[in-house]
Amino acid sequence: MFGNGSLRGLMVEREGRSARVSSYDKTGKNADFIAIPRGKREIIADIPGPGCINHIWITVNCPDKMYLRKILLRMFWDHEKQPSVEVPLGDFFGVGHSRVSHYIALPLNMITGGEAQRQNCAAMNCFFPMPFTNRARIEVVNQCSSKIPQFFFYIDYETWNESPSDLLRFHAQWRRKNPTKGLLDKTDPKLSIRKVWKEANTSGKENYTILDARGKGHFVGCNLSIDNIDPTRDFPWFGEGDDMFFIDGEPWPPSLHGTGTEDYFCAAWGYPSLKYSAPYHGVSLAGSTDEGATGYSGKWTMYRFHIEDPVMFAKSLHFSIEHGHANASSNDYSSTAYWYQTEPHKRFPKMPKASDRLPLPDKESLRRYFRTV
Repeated sequence: MFGNGSLRGLMVEREGRSARVSSYDKTGKNADFIAIPRGKREIIADIPGPGCINHIWITVNCPDKMYLRKILLRMFWDHEKQPSVEVPLGDFFGVGHSRVSHYIALPLNMITGGEAQRQNCAAMNCFFPMPFTNRARIEVVNQCSSKIPQFFFYIDYETWNESPSDLLRFHAQWRRKNPTKGLLDKTDPKLSIRKVWKEANTSGKENYTILDARGKGHFVGCNLSIDNIDPTRDFPWFGEGDDMFFIDGEPWPPSLHGTGTEDYFCAAWGYPSLKYSAPYHGVSLAGSTDEGATGYSGKWTMYRFHIEDPVMFAKSLHFSIEHGHANASSNDYSSTAYWYQTEPHKRFPKMPKASDRLPLPDKESLRRYFRTV
């Protein structure tokens, strides 16, 4: 049933049947898309099991410039009533702030550039395997200000005669805190970075939460989007926030405690390369697109996938990160967590309404940035 994930695994005989659900034009013409009315939900796949989704490809043409945050992607496994995946479309595919940006990672990518990027369009791909026993249902919710005139998709999957009982279910969850509750007043002209670094965090209680899961499974990655609207006057870098993984309800200190935001995302000394993409880590969006941007101003998205080093948990996992050293900064944070676990899963926090998911306008973001710098 399962082939080895390496290239050598391609020569191993596989059992099952390959299939696809797509938006192809059933009349044989070239209108290979569906339209989704404003405020409506469209089920784009309802697949009987057992089987596994292996690849999802989506691209969208929509007049609403914020469609990547206003369109919700939901996935349900077997007969669950609450989704195992609930994420705004762009954030699910690895880029926040309702932006398109070209990057390529191992499990996710976004392909754009040139005229497509100017038109705010991109191809989005996901290669996370998503097994199911009885049923897989994927739905798209249009919370845009208009109809989605063109929604294109492939969902490639395989069906099996039987499903192993030990397969975990794929999950993805989006969160946002805008702004985070910074513990220091950055407008204080006497505040320096040396004073910030003297602050201590010995509990993690005020951290930004990326995932709070219950059950047994393993965490396989996340993306984190930050709009740097609250920099320190003499040190505008938005990082230095430590990552913390509390496994199975353990007390302080956590089993995994990091040394800074950029370190968790596998960089160092800030993000000296700015935007880059690697198989397991990278910066998919770097800085503001407005004139006048400088240093670490504007909107950023970074990603880290634990493909080789999943974080395992038997009962629960609480993963959080400081917003600036010792939670000193009041920035716009949003994130998508990806993990596999047994069902049932802990019910997700209520998804904010579309207007509360939108990024700050770039001019307002820069105004706040320059308020203290």
